[in-house]
Amino acid sequence: MRVHVIVLDALAATLAAAGALFFVAGTLGLLRFPDLYSRLHALTKADNAGLGLVVLAVFLRSPGVTNGVKLAAVWLLVMFASAVASHLIAREALRRGVQPWRRP
Repeated sequence: MRVHVIVLDALAATLAAAGALFFVAGTLGLLRFPDLYSRLHALTKADNAGLGLVVLAVFLRSPGVTNGVKLAAVWLLVMFASAVASHLIAREALRRGVQPWRRP
């Protein structure tokens, strides 16, 4: 194998592992944070960053630029959908009277 292929594989694996760590951090935030609003924040931020790193890892190993553009488009659509969905959930929770957690 050529050296640049090995380096690309190592970089892609590192990015994918970092993305997985962001997914784990988002899951921990979902389980550990005290209220709906902080849980939404943890999920949207960590999952968008994790997906971005995984997409970048796959982009490095994709056979063509068009596949990379498609991956980037999917990531942008997921970021937009995630932001809209979390905003709608938070707005509906506020409308129903769910108060943000306050330290006692």
